[in-house]
Amino acid sequence: MPDHEAGIHGTTLASGSDDAGLHGVRSAARVPVSPELLEKLHLASRTDAGHVRKTFANPTPIPMAGFVLSLTPLSMHLMGWRGVGGSGAAGIPVYYFQGGLLMVVGALLEWILGNTFPAVVFSVFGSFWLAYAGILNANANAAAPLAQSTSTDDFNTTVACWFLFMGVLCFLFLICSLRTNVVFFAIFLSLVLAFALLTGAFLLKAEAGPANAARVDRLLVGAGATSFVTALGGWYILLALLLAAVDFPLRIPVGDLSTVVKGKSDAQKNETVPSGGRT
Repeated sequence: MPDHEAGIHGTTLASGSDDAGLHGVRSAARVPVSPELLEKLHLASRTDAGHVRKTFANPTPIPMAGFVLSLTPLSMHLMGWRGVGGSGAAGIPVYYFQGGLLMVVGALLEWILGNTFPAVVFSVFGSFWLAYAGILNANANAAAPLAQSTSTDDFNTTVACWFLFMGVLCFLFLICSLRTNVVFFAIFLSLVLAFALLTGAFLLKAEAGPANAARVDRLLVGAGATSFVTALGGWYILLALLLAAVDFPLRIPVGDLSTVVKGKSDAQKNETVPSGGRT
């Protein structure tokens, strides 16, 4: 995960070289300007156009907040807490305006900053929440085949296929997360399991047999439990980001894996480093 805050707070000024340059300008031009004013003008004219991350805030907490605010109640709903059932249709506005909107906006901001992996992840899950809300929304008429047919095979099988390939995509994210941190790895691992369980549940729903009802409920509870683990990981990441944003004295570890799983660029750098003073 990109650490924009570290980039901001890690910026230092080489005061010695700057002072030398300032005195040189003052003595050459012989303009009666105070050193304080000249220093302000000098620093104000310095613009690092290429360092966009030092200009904008860290956008990652925005989509993470939308993600956990949508997933946490849905996972509780799937587990049947307090006797609720169904697929979480009561949370449709939450899926639209917090899960969908915040994650898509966050993805665009990550893209602007050049963070490809977070931009892809947030855009995929932002569109997932929008699509899921559309399926549940009665105005979208997505469930019309259920009322017009004696078999629910087509509708539930289609949803199962969607969940299946969301799981495949999360597996790709899981592989890539080996270069991020332990918490992100746990998030994607639990998501792979959750989508696998949801796929099985909707495939059993498609068979529409009374004997499958209990099995469907167990699979949905399992999907809710694994997605609840995902939500807990999301809350942990969100807390870590917010603590870093306000420069809080306490930092919580996320388990950096970038030094454990070396990147290809790191390997190439090691190959070009001279060994014993020889190339």
